[in-house]
Amino acid sequence: MKKGILVSAAISGILLAGCAADDSAKDRDGNNGIFEESGNTINKNDGRADILNRDDKAMNDKGKNFGYVRHQKSGILGDDQLDADTAIDREKTADTISKFCLQTPDVDDVSTLVTDEEVLIVYKTDSKDRNETADQVKKMAMSVIPRWYHVYVTDDPSLRKDVENFASLNTNSRDVEILVDGVVKQMLKSPQGEKMSTGENENGEAQGEMNEKMDKDDIGEETRKKQQ
Repeated sequence: MKKGILVSAAISGILLAGCAADDSAKDRDGNNGIFEESGNTINKNDGRADILNRDDKAMNDKGKNFGYVRHQKSGILGDDQLDADTAIDREKTADTISKFCLQTPDVDDVSTLVTDEEVLIVYKTDSKDRNETADQVKKMAMSVIPRWYHVYVTDDPSLRKDVENFASLNTNSRDVEILVDGVVKQMLKSPQGEKMSTGENENGEAQGEMNEKMDKDDIGEETRKKQQ
C-alpha cells in the first residue's frame, strides 16, 4: 500500500512540474512565451514571420497592434547574418506595393515585380504630370521595401507583359539578371521621379551602381553615332 502511495505521489509531482513549466512559458495574458527556440529573440508580439496575412479580417486585427522585436547577437559567427532570400515574402511585398500605389492619384492599374534587389512597377495613368506621378509611385514602393532595393517605374503599358514574364522565375533562373536588366533599361525611358537623395539617383542607386552604368553606356553609344 505504501509503495502504491509513493508511486502515485511521484506521478502527481511530475504532472504538476510539467504544468508549471508550461505556465512559465506563457505570459500573464496566456500567450506563448517571449523566447524563440534560437534564444536570440528576446521580446516580440507575434512569432509569425510573414509581413502580411491574406485573411483581410486577420490583417485588420493585426493592424491595430504595434510591432516590437528585440534581438541580441548570439556570439556565433554568421548566426546573426540576414538571409536576403528569406528576409521578406516577395509575392506579399509585391501585393502590398501594388495596393499602396493604387492610392496614388490618377493611377488605376499597377503590376509589381519584386526580385532579390529590384522592384519593377508598371502602372496605368492619365496624369498630366508624368514625372510627379512616377515620383509618388516610386516612393510608395520605397516605403515598403528594405533600403537596399532599387525601384524602377514605367507608365508604358507595352512593358507590362515583359514584367509579368518574370513571375514564374527566381534568382537561380538562367540569365535572369541579364533579362531583368534589359527590361529595366526600357523602363528608364519613362519618367522616374526625383532623386532620392544627394547621394542616390532617382531609383535609389548610389554612384557607380547599375542604372548609372547603363546610362553611361547609352551616352557612349549616342556619342559614337555622332562621330560616325
